[in-house]
Amino acid sequence: MDRIRKWLIPPAVAYEPIEEPANYEDESDSPISQSQSSSPFSRPIYWVFFILGVSMLWAWNMFLAAAPFFRQRFQSNTWVTTHYQSSILTVSTVTNLTSAFVLAKVQQSASYPRRIIVSLLINIAVFTLLAFSTLVLKHASVIVYFGFLMGMVFGASMATGINQNGVFAYVSGFGREEYTQAIMSGQGVAGVLPCLAQMLSGLAVPEEGEEQAPDASWKSAFACFITATGVSSLTLVAFVWLTKRQSLHIVDDNSESSNSDQLPSKTVSLWTLFSKLRLPAISIFLCFVVTMVFPVYTSRIESIRSTSDASRLFQPAAFIPLAFFFWNAGDLLARMLVLNPRYSLAHRPWALLILSIARAGFIPLYQLCNIGGQGAIVESDFFYLFVVQLLFGATNGYLSSCCMMGASYWVSAEEREPAGGFMSLMLVGGLAAGSLLSFFASGT
Repeated sequence: MDRIRKWLIPPAVAYEPIEEPANYEDESDSPISQSQSSSPFSRPIYWVFFILGVSMLWAWNMFLAAAPFFRQRFQSNTWVTTHYQSSILTVSTVTNLTSAFVLAKVQQSASYPRRIIVSLLINIAVFTLLAFSTLVLKHASVIVYFGFLMGMVFGASMATGINQNGVFAYVSGFGREEYTQAIMSGQGVAGVLPCLAQMLSGLAVPEEGEEQAPDASWKSAFACFITATGVSSLTLVAFVWLTKRQSLHIVDDNSESSNSDQLPSKTVSLWTLFSKLRLPAISIFLCFVVTMVFPVYTSRIESIRSTSDASRLFQPAAFIPLAFFFWNAGDLLARMLVLNPRYSLAHRPWALLILSIARAGFIPLYQLCNIGGQGAIVESDFFYLFVVQLLFGATNGYLSSCCMMGASYWVSAEEREPAGGFMSLMLVGGLAAGSLLSFFASGT
């Protein structure tokens, strides 16, 4: 037990805030106090990072929000219908983890802006193909379309891994927690909007005339995928503007930006980073391991009122996206909450670890709900949507934001960019481990 405690608790100096040289500024008019700030706060830069956060998870949430479409598309094949969600999660997170691991080790002469641009271009290509597949592959067999979908998931996941590594490393160089919070909030928005659109699409399907439903489903999927293309294109334009602004040292709002590349950087081993970021890294890993059960359960849980005479909102086509919306709404609200430092645990790593472990208590709560329409132990949609979904999402958003925001607090200035890439690796590692474990949940 003493050995375990010694391994978990880093040396005393490892969790002392790194003191910055006197030439770094500590104060700004931003809402978060930043002890390691290296540049004044800039609202335009904040919003660019917010858009980057939206784009980072938009692809991921497009696959999740399209669950009713995929469910209808694969309904003729029992195995695919049962396991397509776990297959998407596994291919996505394993690919994401592999790319993130490779890029985290390749630090020498790394161009993080270039990685971000490449990832956005890949996303544009992938989602353009997905959009037009709704026309070209409309009558393809389940196996053919399933294989095509896995290929697209692979491409989008590789892009996400490249993007996460580049964005979190790039933002860490600024030394401001506000910009990291902007990314996390953008990710929350990326979860809410697709679910809302998919729910409205489900409600728009004609109540009578079932033969019209597949056509409406295809049109809805096309709109979702082409929107993802538009989001990536907009993000590319915004980020190119930011890189030009940084390189030209443009003064905006009477506040001079400082390029993150001006900060000294060095190659740091992953083990060295782990020794300094041990508790935040383990916390974010465990947080996402537990989180990955939610897509599997959410795509299968139905309303207790999902009968033929129930309101359209309680039919699976609308209720499943509604459940995703509640989870992502809680996630977004919590990500916004940490903008106020009084509610943040970013600098309390032990508290983050304890809360990450405690989140496993949400898993048995899903078992109390109406899984597959087989009946619920707790016959209440309020319990499912507000107690399970909303709170589970809120704990994810809160813990993940605190972990990512506090990472640069425990390393020196020249280690910030590698630390950002390392924390994104641990995040993706949690997603990958959780997606593999989700196969057990899909079989229950």
